[in-house]
Amino acid sequence: MMRRFVIVLVGILCAVLARTASGQARHYALETTEGLQLHNTTAEAVTFQGKRGVRVAVAPEVMRRPEYISGQIEPESFVRIEGLELSNGVIEVEVAGSPAEGAFAGARGFVGIAFRVQADSTPNGRQTYDAFYLRPTNGRAEDQERRNHSVQYISHPDWTWLRLRRETPSRYEAYVDLLPDTWTKIKIEIRGVQARLYVHDQPQPVLIVNDVKSGPSAKGAVALWIGLGAIGHFRNLVVTP
Repeated sequence: MMRRFVIVLVGILCAVLARTASGQARHYALETTEGLQLHNTTAEAVTFQGKRGVRVAVAPEVMRRPEYISGQIEPESFVRIEGLELSNGVIEVEVAGSPAEGAFAGARGFVGIAFRVQADSTPNGRQTYDAFYLRPTNGRAEDQERRNHSVQYISHPDWTWLRLRRETPSRYEAYVDLLPDTWTKIKIEIRGVQARLYVHDQPQPVLIVNDVKSGPSAKGAVALWIGLGAIGHFRNLVVTP
């Protein structure tokens, strides 16, 4: 009887310890490029607006393509964090985005975080992920419609921003006050098919998604994400499973 009790107790303790370990936060200062896996991007350690971080840009060979210059293609551009996978949890990071020099007229400084990334390592391979991102130049635009598109949820490759806006206008976009080239704290909470985006340490989310397209149990990498014609800066990434 005592032996069975000890076995049960040990089992409970192991389960508790496993849950505790799985929920420990992992901190990435992003003050160097060590442990970063590039996809259609470049990354360098910089000091930006007085803070250390990494600068992410679209790779030069991609930028030279005529269809990229004209805005006709949107190649997947992100930097995966090596050795990090997540299904559910919390992602916190500081980001700053702005249009790249010479970017096309519709560039908004798209910058954000992709999660549950399942990526083919080839340049043109299929990239599957969910993401939240900011459009910093929309935050204080004089056009109200642009302001309403300040933050965005997407799920590639099937659910692009254009498809979501066309089929379900306003459901996956929202307004928040933003400025380009300004460090902005964002937090993403992911639980099954629900995800919430928080900005500026506000207690309430600015965007709620109740049907995350990757499904309730998808798992994958976390990545620093930039969009077409953007320069992104990232620092102080914390991921808590």
